[in-house]
Amino acid sequence: MPITPTEKIWFDGELVDWGDANVHVLTHSLHYGSGVFEGIRAYRTSSGVAVFRLTDHITRLFASAKILMIDVPFSPAELVEASKEVVRVNELHDGCYIRPIVFLGDGEMGLNPLPCRVRVAVAAWSWGTYLGDEGIRNGIRLKVSSWQRHDPNAVPTAAKSTGMYLNSSLAKVEALKAGYDEALLLAPDGRVSECTGENVFVVRGNRIVSPPTSESGALAGITQMSVETIAADLGYEVTHEALIRSDLYLADEAFLTGTAAEVVPIREVDDRPVGTGRPGPVTTKVQETYFAAVRGQVDKYKDWLEHVS
Repeated sequence: MPITPTEKIWFDGELVDWGDANVHVLTHSLHYGSGVFEGIRAYRTSSGVAVFRLTDHITRLFASAKILMIDVPFSPAELVEASKEVVRVNELHDGCYIRPIVFLGDGEMGLNPLPCRVRVAVAAWSWGTYLGDEGIRNGIRLKVSSWQRHDPNAVPTAAKSTGMYLNSSLAKVEALKAGYDEALLLAPDGRVSECTGENVFVVRGNRIVSPPTSESGALAGITQMSVETIAADLGYEVTHEALIRSDLYLADEAFLTGTAAEVVPIREVDDRPVGTGRPGPVTTKVQETYFAAVRGQVDKYKDWLEHVS
């Protein structure tokens, strides 16, 4: 999806013009993928714009950096404030997408990243739903990818690391060229892991099931955890269980979750309709409650929102 530039980006502790937020061509992370990042959304509420689970996202950013042995030269509190600042200064009153990134700068080359200067940036811009309004309303077509998800002992799948998303890009391109909306990746043992940037759920009667992230090589999603809380509060049984691809073929309903995608029904997997081939009642109820929660319309979830001003 194209980016509409805003006025300012927070870069290494200062606000700089969008067009001046540049790095050298020999930036270490450009060559070796050694960086970590987050995707965060802010929403318009009746009390002004608010960022959804901002502190949780920044906490995960620091956890990813720890796994990669990157020492972030700012505190979590500073990056929470930087995230709010870019929303304020760019006057994104109707909500936006926020991208904090920690990466390694230029001056060193080679596989040893330890001497590299650590750079930090936070950008924000208006961005629609990742899989499109049509996908939100009527569901998406999913393809099981020929590309496997990473083995957790090959790369640390618990980290949201820049370089590891080449795996997701390969699967995404394969799916789009084959006429699908999104790809589902399997773990090396053949069990369901996650989509290219989203966690996956299946619905069986009154039960909602998602693969255990640490075992499947999937990233533990903040939207995923939020939806699990919402679903449990709605009276559904929520469990983590190993899944295989036929579990999606035979599910009553299925959906995926992610910050960029939000909550999206899956209407078809590998040319097989899921359930009736339309968003089901459980998915619809969870989706409606999630969208109300992020906009501050559900009192019990208001502590998930951090207001910008």
